Amino acid sequence: MATSPFRRAFVIVVDSLGVGALPDAAAYGDEGSNTLGNIAARRPLRIPHLHALGISRVVALSGVPPVEAPIGAFGRMAEVSPGKDSVTGHWELMGLQLEKPFPTFPEGFPDEALREFERRIGRRTLGNVVASGTRIIEELGPEHTRTGWPIIYTSADSVFQIAAHEDVIPVPELYRMCEIAYEQFVGGMGLGRVIARPFVGTPGAFRRTANRHDYAILPAGDTLLDLLTKAGVPVLSIGKIKDLFAGRGISASVRTASDAEGADAVERAVGDAPAGFVFANLVDFDAMYGHRNDTEGYAANLERFDERLGRLVPLLREDDLLILTADHGNDPTTPSTDHSREYVPVLACGPRVRAGVSLGDRETFADLGQTIAEIFGVGPLSCGRSFLGALTAAGR
Repeated sequence: MATSPFRRAFVIVVDSLGVGALPDAAAYGDEGSNTLGNIAARRPLRIPHLHALGISRVVALSGVPPVEAPIGAFGRMAEVSPGKDSVTGHWELMGLQLEKPFPTFPEGFPDEALREFERRIGRRTLGNVVASGTRIIEELGPEHTRTGWPIIYTSADSVFQIAAHEDVIPVPELYRMCEIAYEQFVGGMGLGRVIARPFVGTPGAFRRTANRHDYAILPAGDTLLDLLTKAGVPVLSIGKIKDLFAGRGISASVRTASDAEGADAVERAVGDAPAGFVFANLVDFDAMYGHRNDTEGYAANLERFDERLGRLVPLLREDDLLILTADHGNDPTTPSTDHSREYVPVLACGPRVRAGVSLGDRETFADLGQTIAEIFGVGPLSCGRSFLGALTAAGR
């Protein structure tokens, strides 16, 4: 770490900001997906700070010529691990690739397993289908409020989701149900995640709350986060990062209820975090807009984030590194409401980052983790190639 040009590294995952279909996207039903490119084709985007960082050199944006002189380094990364789940993407970013995908249940969970879950929680359930989270609470929310039975659903991802009205099943009880589901479906069947999906409101006006909680499977091996904390390097997680790594490798964490709160937390960290690693996730892009096929909402959130980015970059210290990336796509312009198998951007900046450097197409998300590992003198990770040398000028 003594010879590293950086003392602090900040990685912001703009959740679901894909930049074009991967070569194997058709195998996932995602051919033609391009989250950012397709949004820009539908609606002009005012994102000058992302443009300055080189996003338009990574993906074609309708009506926006590629920036001639980016202020940082730019490229895109492919996912090696099978699947397109948030856990899969984040783990690979931190140097842990999967050899086989987490199991999914496109027909719902087996009846026998669900009956056992009902026995354990002492209630019947509703749903047990693949569904959009917002649609299923509209459809089954009234019956749920009458009966008190939780709503169970899944998606194209490896998830067991439990939706419940906070006035019908209080949040602590919902969390207890999730812990029971975790033991049965994650511990017993290898599922990727159990997710608590509390909501409030009345029929026709239900809305999900910020009390969501993810219960992810434990990482199968050491990630960058584990190596950093074992070496005494502070790791601060912001947003759902802690949940996705089951709390492992995290020194301190900040829970957030919105992307605005996430951006606030990153800004505070730039102001006062010690030397170390800050890892943030902005989930609204995915949860609020991608999964709801809300193209306009996604575009507006991008513009809000771009404004915050304009405030954040000038705050970086001389030895700071900021990297923006994503964990998968979620193209709101396609019929699907699920994640999409896409390349993700990698945009790096800071006073010591060489301007205008193309990082090219990286073979794995793990290249990012390997780069952070080299900065802090840990590892190397089991996969990925560092691009630290490309980021910095000779002798700096």
